Amino acid sequence: MAESVQYVTMNTSQEPAGAALRPLSARSVVLSLLLGTHPPELPVKDLVRAVEPFGVGGSTLRAALSRMVTAGDLWRSDTVYGLSERLLERQRRQDAAVHPETRRWHGDWEMVAVTATGRGPAERAELRARLTALRLAELREGVWLRPANLARPWPEGLDRVSRRFTARPEEPAAELAASLWPLGAWAETARELLVLVTRADRPADRFTALAAVVRHLLADPVLPAGLLPAGWPAPALRAAYTAYQRELTEEMLGRAGR
Repeated sequence: MAESVQYVTMNTSQEPAGAALRPLSARSVVLSLLLGTHPPELPVKDLVRAVEPFGVGGSTLRAALSRMVTAGDLWRSDTVYGLSERLLERQRRQDAAVHPETRRWHGDWEMVAVTATGRGPAERAELRARLTALRLAELREGVWLRPANLARPWPEGLDRVSRRFTARPEEPAAELAASLWPLGAWAETARELLVLVTRADRPADRFTALAAVVRHLLADPVLPAGLLPAGWPAPALRAAYTAYQRELTEEMLGRAGR
């Protein structure tokens, strides 16, 4: 990767949009609760009691559960509901976002070159989403990279559409990282979320803030410490999420009598 390489595209899809919070719905409450539960399943009577503090009534919950089963979000066995296989993958990604597995970094970078041709817009978009979920950034069209500090398996099927390499940039690694990820914007939003989590005193407010936190952590590039700006807030954000998630889970399951 010589100095003459031009950065044609940036990862604008990863730009944080600020700490705007999404309103709670019965579906979002159920999903957030089950995504944070291991194993991700609960009896309906426990769900009814658990979602009550968030203003979700029993009839509203049951209607939402029925729609979620029909949509393939949940499975049902008698009175127990759990995440479908599709959403189990989402839970794994969420767990990895909160507790990423890293390894010592020695300066190498992962580089992925997309080799597949003749793919339609939907297939290209799906591939971009998969590579982004691996915390790779696009240097230019079809060329993705990141520091080789993550300990994670390579998904099945990607080797059929791409080639992988190990590389080292000639330019300073911190400058390359700053050109690939919007680190300043991500950190600013993370700090805003930390304030929201700290100030939230009602269960619904905390729950909504935590959902925004985990969404934001999914976009954390998890770079080596030496490539990050000073005062990087990701560790504090993860600690806040872990503490509040534990507290909320204990409170909700305690109300449910578990």
